[in-house]
Amino acid sequence: MSQRQRIEVKQSLRLKLSTGLLASIDMIKADAATLNRLLEEQAAENPSLALIQPAPQEWLPRWNGVLPGAGRSDLPHADAGERVAGPGPSLMAHVMAEIDQRIKAPADRRIALVLAEALAPSGWIDRPLAAMARELGCRVAEVEAVLQRLQKIEPAGLFARNLTECLTLQAQEAGLYDKVMKVVLAHLDLLARGEVGRIAQIAAVTEAEVTRRFRLIRTMDPKPGTAFDPVMAPSLREPDLVARRRSSGDWEIGLNGSALPDLRINEARGTAETRAAAKELSRLVVARNATLLRVGAEVLRRQRPALDEGTTRLQPMTMAEVAEALGLHESTVSRVVAGTSVDTPWGVWWLRKLFSRGMGATKAEAAGGAKALSAAALRDLLARRIAAEPAEAPLSDEALARGLGADLGLAIARRTVAKYRDMLGIPPAHRRKLRAR
Repeated sequence: MSQRQRIEVKQSLRLKLSTGLLASIDMIKADAATLNRLLEEQAAENPSLALIQPAPQEWLPRWNGVLPGAGRSDLPHADAGERVAGPGPSLMAHVMAEIDQRIKAPADRRIALVLAEALAPSGWIDRPLAAMARELGCRVAEVEAVLQRLQKIEPAGLFARNLTECLTLQAQEAGLYDKVMKVVLAHLDLLARGEVGRIAQIAAVTEAEVTRRFRLIRTMDPKPGTAFDPVMAPSLREPDLVARRRSSGDWEIGLNGSALPDLRINEARGTAETRAAAKELSRLVVARNATLLRVGAEVLRRQRPALDEGTTRLQPMTMAEVAEALGLHESTVSRVVAGTSVDTPWGVWWLRKLFSRGMGATKAEAAGGAKALSAAALRDLLARRIAAEPAEAPLSDEALARGLGADLGLAIARRTVAKYRDMLGIPPAHRRKLRAR
């Protein structure tokens, strides 16, 4: 059979993304940290582009409540300790597994378990060692010795007694704990007030050296325990949005200005081409920020009960619903929330984690007054219920399902509890009982 080459003309439709559209998509997906790196790279190459970094006194929202004298004024309750339940089981599961591996002697193990019970959701110890020593009938030095062993558990900063100790543990682990860093960490109150010159005098170094340590501190995690909460964003990253309660009781959603540098166009430097590129980059950043703010505001408007009362009140919500309300494509909403976080009075939340399907009522039933609960809220309630159970008599999945169902007025299956318990990294009741022993 002979084979002949033929030339055929075919017509097809293909979508070609322009460089500008690709850049816009990348910009929308970028979180604050990624965008910072992108802008720094562009500024290094483009003489017409200048970045003005936030001043040291402009501390990030995620540090509120931990810096000396920087407590929050917008908390739902005056005392933060009253609004937060005990440490989440995911954090406890991690800590207990480490204790099983590291602490074998019975006397030391008793001390380690009491220290673990004193862990706050932030990962810090919230009880004085002297009180724990009296409870255990041992010397404070013995508790201190076990504490030092537990402070080697990853992530660095767990089992710290205060912010300075938390950051010191992280600086030591990263090999950054030199004489200057030691002085800076000992004077965090001065750093929070922007008194860089005063710290420089105490350390006998230049202000540039102090500022360099400040930038390293900004990369550290003031609340390492929150990394174990499925809704919480790790504190080592800077939140993209900030949710603050107004005096009227309403919520204000804004961009975290301290997370991004101020972008300026220098008309006197560079060429017409570099100035045009700088202006285009500025336009993309403005568009990205506007879209991020629109999506974030709509998401948090729908999650007003969670802002008011915490993650146990998370509402069922889908990306399709948010996209329809804003006149955007669902894929745009997905890209915007992919790596976005928001600082709230309850901690820093992943925006994506606020989406979950409803349980217990259909849309029609909910419209008629029936209760609906988001899967995320049920997981949070489950974690808190297990954290509060008696250590010597942990609740079975069946008992948890009955108890939660009765409290919520919903029918909750045992297998649903088992699935969410596994997702949270919580062992079954018989293993929790053995561990308590």
